[in-house]
Amino acid sequence: MALSTTRRTPLSDQVIAQLRAQITSGEWPVGSRIPTEAELVDQLGVARNTIREAVRALAHNGLVDIRQGSGTYVLATSELAGVMHRRFADADQDQVAELRATLETSAAGFAATRRTARDLELLESALARRDAAWHAGDPEDFIQADAAFHHAVVAAAHNDVLAAIYADLGEVLLAHLRHDVGPDLLPHRWVPHADILDAIRAGDVEKAAEAAGRAIGRCKN
Repeated sequence: MALSTTRRTPLSDQVIAQLRAQITSGEWPVGSRIPTEAELVDQLGVARNTIREAVRALAHNGLVDIRQGSGTYVLATSELAGVMHRRFADADQDQVAELRATLETSAAGFAATRRTARDLELLESALARRDAAWHAGDPEDFIQADAAFHHAVVAAAHNDVLAAIYADLGEVLLAHLRHDVGPDLLPHRWVPHADILDAIRAGDVEKAAEAAGRAIGRCKN
């Protein structure tokens, strides 16, 4: 449906808000390519210049990355996430691993006592997708699937502040995963995560936290 031009806010602001909503809602996840300029023109019923202005504004705020000849990709789910990505782009990877361990071990422990039946379903689905992505052999698909599993663990902790911080660090953590996985999926770098899910399902706080921390430690080897 075309956007209304009768609102007081400039049309470009309406388009920015619409595109931002697509990102923050997760409809366009981090790492995905958003529709082309022509597709957005058709979807929103506005001029190319308006779409171009809106996309540039989102790029300026760190939400998307405009790659000439390739398209526009989602970098972050919020302006703060964009700032975090720029701030820690050159961070020491061992220190990022320590941060991941701090957040993810806590999240796994909380999830062990707070997870719902729906959380377990989502975790099982995310784990299956992660395993399938590894066997398919595409490093980027695996990285995205691995990140999705860890996001599901954090979501199962039911701590909104923890979830928000983890989401804002999304691209920083993805960069760390890419660093660990490397350009190829090598057998010796495979780190099963079934023990994390098993401990969460069993409600064992200590084992869930240990399994999450152990997985990160093994990734560094």
